[in-house]
Amino acid sequence: MSLLNQLFNRGLQGSKCKTCLTLSISRIKLLQNKRDAQLKNMRKEIAQFLQAGQEAIARIRVEHIIREQNIWAAYEILELFCEFVYARVPILESQKECPTELREAVASIIFAAPRCSDLPDLLHVRNLFAAKYGKEFIAAASELRPDTSVNRTIVEKLSVGAPSAKVRLNLLKEIAEEYSVEWDSSNTEAELSKKPEDLLNGPKPIAAAAGASLEPNTRGHSPASENPVTSPNGNPRSKSLESPTSVTKAPLWPTNIDKPSFGDSNLGDTVYIKKDTRTETSDVLERARAAISAAERASTAARLAADLVNVKFSSTKIEEGKS
Repeated sequence: MSLLNQLFNRGLQGSKCKTCLTLSISRIKLLQNKRDAQLKNMRKEIAQFLQAGQEAIARIRVEHIIREQNIWAAYEILELFCEFVYARVPILESQKECPTELREAVASIIFAAPRCSDLPDLLHVRNLFAAKYGKEFIAAASELRPDTSVNRTIVEKLSVGAPSAKVRLNLLKEIAEEYSVEWDSSNTEAELSKKPEDLLNGPKPIAAAAGASLEPNTRGHSPASENPVTSPNGNPRSKSLESPTSVTKAPLWPTNIDKPSFGDSNLGDTVYIKKDTRTETSDVLERARAAISAAERASTAARLAADLVNVKFSSTKIEEGKS
């Protein structure tokens, strides 16, 4: 039976699995001792930052402490699961499917193996489980599908999301109390309670500025039903909205005076709407006329200068001929 399992690659290779699990357990214990010493030093540094008034640095460093504590808690659970699976390797070898009582431990090891770079032996255990139960079982545990039984605490502790403001504030208070640091947490509470939009001044001011820039145009183009206009004959008329092309082609009149009629009674009923674009067009035309007149004056001066040069040149020739 063992020969057939090796041929079809369906065996667990219990001895190799036990060796990898033993190495993982011993490595987890070493890492936990090392991490305990690092956490003590980091907590002491944060206490010094709080005492020196450098709260901004303490708020950044406390996130690293929370992350290290989460990894420490996840490793502690993984150590228990490895010991549990190590004692039941013969059961895994004898059964084709993963037993129900071992499903949580096996799925948690499969999920945590690629997320724990300090535990390379767990990857070998994961590969052995993949050879035993197939790639579909591995993918279901890695992707946290509903039919898997990955431990929820391991999923939370190994997540890469930033810790909440409440967790960071509570840890800062705990460190300050542990090292007897007199620290006022009001500034940190106000800083952590701010939302990213308040800090970045994001889309809200931009939207307000856009609405303010659009307000004059909406005022100048009000519907005809809201602002009716009466003609000189007393008949109600509606304002006709002119397009930009029609405004530029229309004759220019002062903005405070309506265009007069030209003797025709039908033309007298027409009311011209005052627009801000008319003043802008008049300014552009005035500048163009001034430029044209300046160019004409320059060309006239050039002609006069050329004529003067020709007259002087002809007079000198005449004097040279007489001499």
